[in-house]
This record gives sequence, C-alpha cells and structure tokens, in this order.
Amino acid sequence: MTANAKQKDTDQTMNFSADVARLLDIVANALYSNRDVFLRELISNAADACDRLRYDAIETPDLTKDNPNFRIHIYKDTDARTLTIVDNGIGMNRDELIDHLGTIAKSGTGALMEQMKAAKQDGADPLKLIGQFGVGFYACFMVASSVSVTSRKAGDTAAHTWVSDGRTGFTVEEASADDLAKLDGVRGTAITLNLKDDEGADFLVDEKLKQTIAQYSDHIDVKIFLNTPAQTESGEGQPANSASAIWKRPKSDVTEEQYTEFYRHITHGFDTPVLTSHWQAEGTIEYSALLFIPMMRPWDLYDPSRKGSVKLYVRRVFISDNMPDLMYPWMRFVRGVIDSEDLPLNISRENLQHNPILHKIRSSVTTRVLKDLAKLAKKDEPAFLTFWGQFGAALKEGLYDAHAHREDIFKICRFFSSHDGGESLMSLEDYIGRMKDGQKDIYYISGENVENLKNSPQIEGFKARGYEVLFFTDTVDEFWLQQVGDYQGKTFKSVTHGDIDLGDDDSSSAEDDVKDSAKKDSDDQALEALLSKFKDILQDEVADVRPSKRLTDSPVCLIAAADAPDMHMERVLKVQQNYAGMHKPILEVNPKHALVKKLISAGDEQVADAAMLLMDQALIIQGEPLKNPSEFARRMSEIMTKGL
Repeated sequence: MTANAKQKDTDQTMNFSADVARLLDIVANALYSNRDVFLRELISNAADACDRLRYDAIETPDLTKDNPNFRIHIYKDTDARTLTIVDNGIGMNRDELIDHLGTIAKSGTGALMEQMKAAKQDGADPLKLIGQFGVGFYACFMVASSVSVTSRKAGDTAAHTWVSDGRTGFTVEEASADDLAKLDGVRGTAITLNLKDDEGADFLVDEKLKQTIAQYSDHIDVKIFLNTPAQTESGEGQPANSASAIWKRPKSDVTEEQYTEFYRHITHGFDTPVLTSHWQAEGTIEYSALLFIPMMRPWDLYDPSRKGSVKLYVRRVFISDNMPDLMYPWMRFVRGVIDSEDLPLNISRENLQHNPILHKIRSSVTTRVLKDLAKLAKKDEPAFLTFWGQFGAALKEGLYDAHAHREDIFKICRFFSSHDGGESLMSLEDYIGRMKDGQKDIYYISGENVENLKNSPQIEGFKARGYEVLFFTDTVDEFWLQQVGDYQGKTFKSVTHGDIDLGDDDSSSAEDDVKDSAKKDSDDQALEALLSKFKDILQDEVADVRPSKRLTDSPVCLIAAADAPDMHMERVLKVQQNYAGMHKPILEVNPKHALVKKLISAGDEQVADAAMLLMDQALIIQGEPLKNPSEFARRMSEIMTKGL
C-alpha cells in the first residue's frame, strides 16, 4: 500500500450535525462568564481515564508496567499561545475518539438547547444545565479557537489525533511524531488548546493555573504537575494539588467548599448538593462513603436505561461507576463514592454483582442516607422540600421495591392533603396526629394534580365530617399502594373505592341535618324509584346506582366497585401497560341535592336526559373522556334552552 493510499484510509473529516454545531456555540456563550471551568472539566476527564486504567491493570498488569505512576501534566507555550493537558490514563483508540468527542452525550442535544433557551428567558443560569448532558469537554472552546486531542489506548500500538475548531466539524488522522511526543510514555491522552487572544490569555500565567487547580481540582486523587512529562521525569516541579482521596479524610479536615468542588467534579455540574453525607463504616464490613443528593433533577431520572451514579472503589482503586447492586434503583439520584476495604481487588464486575458484601454495603448505605434525609427534614425544611420536589417520586418506588427500608422511607414521605386545601406538604405522622378519635383508616384520593383532587366531589362528605384526605398525585403511588396495606396499624383507604362507612356525624347541627336528610331520603320509595330508572338508563355505563354518603354539594360522583381497581389506577394501567380490563364504575347520587329532588317528580324523558348528563358530568370531573361528546352537547343545549 502506498503512503497516499494509507493516508486516505486513516484520515477522515466529519461534520458536526446541525444540532451539535448550534449547541457548541451555545455552550461557549453560556459558559463565558465562568470560563475557568473548562480546566476543571479536562482535569476531571484525565483523572477518570487514570481511574479506568487502574482497574484494567488489576487483571492486565502489563498495561501499566512502562509507566506505573498515574499523573496529569499541564503546561503552556507562551510563544505558540497553547495550553496542553496530558494524562497517562487508559487513552482512546480511533473509534473512541470519534464516538466520545464527535458527539455530545449521544442523546439529549435538542432537549438541552430547549432548556438553555427556557433558562435564559426565565432569567436562570444556563450554566447549571451543562453538567446534565455530559458536554464538559466542549467547554474548552470557550477559550480555544481550535483543539487537538492525541491519544493512544493502553495496550495498542496505533495513536490518532482528533482536531476541531468547534464549529465546522473535526478530523481524525494518525498521530504525527510531534503529536506523539506530547504523550506521557506510550499511552494516554494529550489535549492541546490554541488559546484565543482575549478569553484564553489568562491561562498563559502560572499563577492563574495554580489558582484554578487549587479551587477546582485539589481533591483529585492523581498528582497534577505544571510542567511537561519529561521535566517531571528529571525531577522538576512539585504537584499543584494535594492528590488525596477526599472520602478518606476525616470530616473535620474537609471544608464545605471542598465538598462542593468534589461534588461538581463527579457530576460535571454547577449546582450545590442539597445534602452531603460523609462517614467511615467500621466493624464487620468496613468502607468509606461520600455521597451527595443534587439540588437539580437529572434530565434522564426516569429513563429506564439510566445507569447508577455512585462510583465503587476498592482500597482507592476505581472499580466501576455502573454497578447496579451498589445502590437501589430508587436511589439512582444519589451521587458520590463508596470505597470498600473488604472486597477483593481482582474480582470481576460480573461476580461482584452477586457478592454478599456488596449487598450488605447497599443496605447499610441506604439506611444511613434515609436517616440523614429524615434529619434534614427536621433541621432544614426548605432544603428538604427542594429534595422532595425533585426526587420524592423516585424515592417512593422503594415502598414496593425494598420492604426492609419501608418504615424509614415512610418517615420521609410528604403529601398534600385536604387539611389546608393542598397548600403544603405534610408527613404521615402529621396526618395520624390529626386523626379523629376511633378513626382506623388513612383516607386518600389519587389523581393527576392537587387542584383537581381538592375539588373532587368524592371528598365532600369526608371534609364535612372532619376527616382529612391525602392527595396522591404521583403515578408511583398507585403501585406502592398495591403492596403496602397500612402504616402504623392504620389502613390506607381510597375515598373513591368501594363503600365507606363514615360513622356517626357529630360535628355540627348543619351536618346533622345533612346526615339525617340523607338517611331519610335513602329510605324514601320515590328516591328508590328514581335510582331504579337511572339503573335502567345507564345499565351499559355503570355497575350500580346508589345513594351517596360521600356527597354534600355535588349531585353525583363515580366510585370504583370494591372488587375492581381504583379508577385512577385503571387509567394508569391503560396508559402505561396497555391494560385491557374494563370495570364499570358505580354512580353515587346525592339525595339532598336540589336537582335530584326535582328529578323525583320529573317525567321519564327529562329523567333520561338528566341521567345521561349527570353521567357525563361525573366522567368529566373524574377526568375520563366522554363516549359521545356531541350527544352531551345536544342535551346540554336543550336543557339550557328550556331553562331560559
């Protein structure tokens, strides 16, 4: 093969997609006010590359025998106006250069642009969105007019160089001799930035580099040198960072600023954690843990393919950042590091997933995080409510997924209720503390949102008699309720499911009138005759028509039969699992309502139209579609015409 032919096989020019090109421009502009961050991102990527090679070298020691000491070098060339960041980590081959640097997080590009646009319109800081989409590397284009990345994967012989101006596209070619000279030994990655005259000039000053490293990367467990690899080999220079694992330090030796910067290092984000949990477990199983709960929900929190976000180390050696058994799926929002002293270093990832020590660590970590959240709820309610608003629905998945931790999860759960018209969140302990004497059930209603639920006709009778009703608005509520029967001996009872005995009404004389009138009317033969007509007219729509104990102001409502699923649950199953079951609801009628009283003496034609209209009204309130909207409109028009 000729040299020219070989060049054609190895060189490749590729264009960015329109979305990626636009996003790169947005990233550069959005990060402009905090351009120091680009160095943090590149150092973090370099440290990750060293961590990954540490793990691979456990099984294949030859990968690091030529250069066993992991390190990062940052050096400048003032005359050429370049800044180079070099690591001797795992490196990348040609395909990985294209895959990792030629695309942005492989998904979510359009979503990020929309969020940035919305953030700008709302006056929010678009900078905080960057870390959610894995675009940290591209922050270097804030200070660089072009970037070249030379990399050789550990164990490979070929090296390649990726070059881009961050606008038009990129090229990938075999590395030249000059490019290879930048590498630290025979493996790793060297990133060279051609700095812009204005934005990048600061980073040609040693003090600026030292200050940035101290602020953002002092905790990195890899030594960072402000010189070339050759200078380090000759004994020049000292590390610019402390290069100690922050999770191994005593809590008293770590500042809040250091915690925050480590959190931003592992998340590539710009927010501050709402909770930091740092401890050393001693005893039967020993491990160190430094965990964070973010302030912002990741964009893919409910993506079924979302991977875990807690890194596993064994005696400071990085093992994996995707270990499913390390954390429960319902705690997938937790970020941080767990470092075990008991797991063997040479264990494979496959065997590790079934290791009993890992399961014990998971249980211990879960208990600690839940207790810390409970403490946060008492100590800093605004911070806790921030957490609950972002991650409460995910945490509640544990109510059906982790029986052993159910009680601790319940202590954290918060719900809206009829107590204050759905204005504030409250705990189950708050609810139980307000229960009426002799009340055995925790009453709840589930639906799409609080506004609709607090106006539901099904809760009228409960409110009139002084019973508080919880509002369940998360889809997951319908599923954990199938697994959890009670809390502290109090049974969860849906107010829209089956028949409910509200007991004696002793609240006020007005309410006594309601109950006495309802009981009297329920026994009246005329009412029974009306309900019988309703049953005949609506026999294809409902399983039964009966007097209501729930209603005080509305004429009708729909209730699920005792042997059928709750109506909201059935609707959720239809949407999410293509549930084909069909259970007819029960129509409950308020005997005291003026309309019902008038219908008792109305003609058959009026009763027929009224029955269909009341049925449609109940469906609308329930959020269900009408089977025949045109008939509903016709009947409504006729009744309005007669009324006018």
